[in-house]
Amino acid sequence: MSLLQVRNLGVEFETNAGPVFAVRGVDMNLDRGETLAIVGESGSGKSQAVFAMMGLLAANGRASGSVKFDGTEILNAPPKVLNPIRANRMAIIFQDPMTSLNPYMRVSEQMIEVLKLHKGMGKREAMAECVRMLDAVKIPDAKSRVNLYPHEFSGGMRQRVMIAMALLCRPDMLIADEPTTALDVTVQAQIMRLLADLQRDFGMALILITHDLGVVAGSAERVIVMYGGQVMEKGPVGEMFQTPSHPYTRGLLSSIPRVDQREDQLRSIPGNPPNMAKQQAGCPFAPRCDFAGEDCLTHLDALTGFAPGRERACNRPAEQVMGAPA
Repeated sequence: MSLLQVRNLGVEFETNAGPVFAVRGVDMNLDRGETLAIVGESGSGKSQAVFAMMGLLAANGRASGSVKFDGTEILNAPPKVLNPIRANRMAIIFQDPMTSLNPYMRVSEQMIEVLKLHKGMGKREAMAECVRMLDAVKIPDAKSRVNLYPHEFSGGMRQRVMIAMALLCRPDMLIADEPTTALDVTVQAQIMRLLADLQRDFGMALILITHDLGVVAGSAERVIVMYGGQVMEKGPVGEMFQTPSHPYTRGLLSSIPRVDQREDQLRSIPGNPPNMAKQQAGCPFAPRCDFAGEDCLTHLDALTGFAPGRERACNRPAEQVMGAPA
């Protein structure tokens, strides 16, 4: 049985302007020790999907569907069910470490609080564990730095602190929400290598949320491509990079600069993301799609398998998209 099973997940927010449909009918599985990447533009529903799984939606948000963690239904579960699972068995690294860490508290205080709450440790034992974990994420001189404030760390070091906090309880599943945002390329590579090493050492499953397909290429086994709150395509990373079968996936890949080709300007996908306040009957990508027909504006084929381990939601045949010139 998969560690995580998500079925027909939907997320809706009530606003003064009416409902906003952030996530629609998302299905996914995650096996133990596996790395799954969720990619898509900003606003595609990636983060809200995992926030719903963790019970972290804003007060005006509502989640529907089913999320089972190790066989236990956790979607919209009460705190007495969720709290023993969160941090202990599933943890999350938020997108911006500077706003996720309390600027008025030393790093040691914030980490000790986690161990006291979830592991019942005393202060001395918890402090020793905090230092060990900062050592594990390769923060130099961890014993003295554990008592620093967040602003005394660089961006890359703050990200390492966030990773250390998430791993304090040795979770079975870690969610990394844009873990390399705002970091320079060298530090990005260090953080991704660190996550891979820690995943191997701790044997945990990893969900990697990103809009950077370059990060996905060397880090994940499978990838889910989201757009307009829906899953457009899913499958093994290598095959999707070689033969993308959905027009949106093709657009994302063609937007990545290539060192073996000289171009005068960067490619982009024309148009804008959809208005999530409007329920759409057809494909959300249709207005920006080179392959779209009139039927795409009113109808979208369900996510369907077309090759071993691969699925797509598109009205056009996979061969037509895969065979077209990039």
